[in-house]
Amino acid sequence: MNTDQAFELLKNAGVPDDISIQTVKRWLRERKIKYEGKIGPRKTEYILDDTDQAINLLKDAGVSASAGLHVVQRWLNEGKIQRVGNRDQITDYISKETLSPHVTRSSDQDKAIRDLQVKIKVQDDQLKGIEELHQTSIKTLIQQRDKLNRENSSLKNEINELQTETRKVLKENMELRNELLKLREELSKVGKKEVEKTQTLVPPKTLDYRQKLGLSKTAGQKEVLAGFKKLLKITHPDQGGNAAAFHFVKTDYDLYRTGIEEQ
Repeated sequence: MNTDQAFELLKNAGVPDDISIQTVKRWLRERKIKYEGKIGPRKTEYILDDTDQAINLLKDAGVSASAGLHVVQRWLNEGKIQRVGNRDQITDYISKETLSPHVTRSSDQDKAIRDLQVKIKVQDDQLKGIEELHQTSIKTLIQQRDKLNRENSSLKNEINELQTETRKVLKENMELRNELLKLREELSKVGKKEVEKTQTLVPPKTLDYRQKLGLSKTAGQKEVLAGFKKLLKITHPDQGGNAAAFHFVKTDYDLYRTGIEEQ
């Protein structure tokens, strides 16, 4: 608090100007307040920490308890005091007030004390409720944080499992592709060998197609052609046959027909 704020506080409490000036000078010597130069805007507004601080300042300035309690209550209502302090401070303030033997507290003073005590109780209840709400909020946030951490851990595990499964599937896919390429190469080699065999066959006149087809030696050309057609149908790929076998039978069939046409 600076000197301007202190003087404004005493003035607001109803302390005469001459006493306020003397009190401000004393507080300045005792380093309870500080002096600020006149450079920049003057700070006269003040916010006290609690009722304890307010009572101590008023007691030190010589403000009576009867007047000081009204001031503290008004400052609470105006928001110039942040929170309620120790209740014993108020009781001590009242008990140490110097009164003449014939002087008693007026009904207004009693009412001011009761009102201030009610105000203190209400604020205590509010502070207690705020503290309980704060603790509940902290507990809820901790539970939500723990839940999110568990969900995050579960998602990480699922991602790791999916990545492992993906790598496994890719590996199996590569193995299948390699096997397919090997089969294609083997089939290609088999096909070439069968073609080479058909190219080295002797002329149709020297072949006994009847024996190959399982026919009798006396079977005629129509029976041989019918045997070839039946075998072509069986070995045809569209009928579930083998392409290489079909090619071999077809080559024999074409050679036989060519031999018939040349006769």
